[in-house]
Amino acid sequence: MFDIILMFIVLVLTFFIGYHLISRVPPLLHTPLMSMTNAISGITILAAVLVFSHETSGPFSMIGFIAVALATLNVVGGFTITERMLKMFKKNQENQTGDSR
Repeated sequence: MFDIILMFIVLVLTFFIGYHLISRVPPLLHTPLMSMTNAISGITILAAVLVFSHETSGPFSMIGFIAVALATLNVVGGFTITERMLKMFKKNQENQTGDSR
């Protein structure tokens, strides 16, 4: 029971620390930040898969499933947003060079 409480405390603390750190990032650095969060979410997915490779009890399996689901959503959303941002820069470059493709 102590392990679950400790994990929950770490989750809450990382949420607040992450929110305060990301809210202070200038808009110019959002694209590199998205790439880094995609990498971190990928590591989270790998760690959760490693946890699932061992037999766990019901509550731990549910927490692991939620972790994998949320990290997967974060990776997919991050790649979608990064792709949109890169398309915006690509259109600006085409307009500057006079290319009308």
